[in-house]
Amino acid sequence: MDWEFFIELGLGGLTRGSIYALIAIGYTMVYGIIELINFAHGEIYMLGAFTGLIVAGVMGVYGFPAFAILLMAIVIAILYCAAYGYTMEKVAYKPLRGAARLSPLISAIGMSLFLQNYIILAQTSDFLPFPTLIPDFEFMEPIAHIFGSTDLVIVAASAVSMAALTVFIKFTKLGKAMRATAQNRKMAMLLGINADRIISTTFIIGSSLAALGGVLISTHSGQLNFMIGFIAGVKAFTAAVLGGIGSIPGAMLGGLFLGLTESYAAGYISSDYEDVFAFSLLVIFLIFRPSGILGKAPVEKV
Repeated sequence: MDWEFFIELGLGGLTRGSIYALIAIGYTMVYGIIELINFAHGEIYMLGAFTGLIVAGVMGVYGFPAFAILLMAIVIAILYCAAYGYTMEKVAYKPLRGAARLSPLISAIGMSLFLQNYIILAQTSDFLPFPTLIPDFEFMEPIAHIFGSTDLVIVAASAVSMAALTVFIKFTKLGKAMRATAQNRKMAMLLGINADRIISTTFIIGSSLAALGGVLISTHSGQLNFMIGFIAGVKAFTAAVLGGIGSIPGAMLGGLFLGLTESYAAGYISSDYEDVFAFSLLVIFLIFRPSGILGKAPVEKV
């Protein structure tokens, strides 16, 4: 067995899975609180990537160093997408909060198509180049052929973001209010928790993480187009279901599990069928464990 190739695939899957996990957290947080699948979430990831591209283009003209451009691109993309997520919740979802469950779902699909076409109006080619903003680290030269600097930054940024989110949810007052709202929104409102504020905060956090993932994966791949949000969004939704929709640790675990599965399937079988393996995995889980890896089966009350 070629152990170097095996390790290379594992590290590649870890990088891919980290991005899936960042996006899947947004899906699972929104579902956990208002039981809505926000199908426009992948497009927020795509908007973050395009915002980073604009910032990188402007700052590159003025000769700023690459790492400074990366940091500024991430900050501005997060702020822009957080504002977009907040606005999207107020415009597309809040008015339908008391409507039939199909109505918010249709609204989410409509927002997804709107954001895709919004970018198509400005895009002039199928793929746009994204500059490499992460330098090659000298200490990584011995393993650079299997795990590069961009991979390290992506995995590290994802790990730090997930750890910070976990601490925020568990120990802060706002995080506890989010957990209470997810458990029973009506009871939380009776106890004085502003549910509207909690829901808006959830969209802001999820959109911020998606924007971070969009900038990082774009500088890793070196290109982007208006469809990257749809593809990444579907994969992240799959990861959220695998881990247990509504569970934040499950979204993280599901993202990593899906990334590793795709990587090993592409490496040992064929890269043409990596999507087939991903969605076959989803079908298997839905049949034999629909609640996901860490999800809890719903309890029927008599």
